[in-house]
Amino acid sequence: MNKKDMFVLGIETSCDETAVAIVKNGREIVANVVASQMESHQRFGGVVPEIASRHHVEQITLVLEETMKQANMDISQLDAIAVTEGPGLVGALLIGVNAAKALAFAHRIPLVGVHHIAGHIYANQLVQEMKFPLLALVVSGGHTELIYMKEHGIFEVIGETRDDAAGEAYDKVARALQLPYPGGPHIDRLAKQGKPIIDLPRAWLEEGSYDFSFSGLKSAVINTLHNAKQRGEMIRPEDMAASFQASVVEVLVRKTIEAAMHYSVKQILLAGGVAANEGLRTQLQKQMNQLPEVELVIPPLSLCTDNAAMIAAAGTVLFQQGKRATMALNANPSLLL
Repeated sequence: MNKKDMFVLGIETSCDETAVAIVKNGREIVANVVASQMESHQRFGGVVPEIASRHHVEQITLVLEETMKQANMDISQLDAIAVTEGPGLVGALLIGVNAAKALAFAHRIPLVGVHHIAGHIYANQLVQEMKFPLLALVVSGGHTELIYMKEHGIFEVIGETRDDAAGEAYDKVARALQLPYPGGPHIDRLAKQGKPIIDLPRAWLEEGSYDFSFSGLKSAVINTLHNAKQRGEMIRPEDMAASFQASVVEVLVRKTIEAAMHYSVKQILLAGGVAANEGLRTQLQKQMNQLPEVELVIPPLSLCTDNAAMIAAAGTVLFQQGKRATMALNANPSLLL
């Protein structure tokens, strides 16, 4: 007898993207629709929670309808609905959670709550089968973490940022260089045209620590620019971008490689918005020759930024493990992994 295909609908509204997707058997994207609000937040130089929530209210039904249309499916064909319950902006999360609950209740479909970072990790499952034990490097606007996984659904945070996340540091440095928001892609582009000739700090922290710290680096960039300006000297923005990126990437890559060796993993997964950074991707691929037995998995750019396919992929695993949410499911902005 053929095993029936499993279809899970994912909903993601943790920040400034309204996203809905349908994933088949946890591996195959049937439809994936993302409505971005980047233009609305650009002039403020960052995400404004109130504006984000209003956009989600306007977009959620339209994105849902478009996803069902692209998939050419009816809601009754879904096996489960997975939704991001946290972490994120509370107002934004509430829109997605309530939309998911309304759908699940009206159509009597099981509901699953998903952790946003688990989603980013499971974006890799849409590219390649996950092999355990594995190590995930999660780098985004709000998170920089090294996560060790022995099996599906078991996450052990072995390293995290003590202050600014990598993406946050990119945005702040971009602002100092008068580049638009979000800063990551602009610095990445600029860095290719410059040389890493400016001496900037690397925060290695104490021996054997897999934690990160980018606050001092961000301050060093701002101080260097400020001091040069006062002396009437000119620093090429390209060189500053290249030097800043070199510092961030070196710390991220070295700590990832060391942790992978220490935990004897079979796979390294890259996840999160900053995983789209070309400098980081290139360096990580280069350093993998130290670990010939380990496979590196990097998702395509479309699956690095926030999307709902990753939530559906993570939700499929939770659903198969028998995890269910009730109608008491609520947004949890500081949900722990």
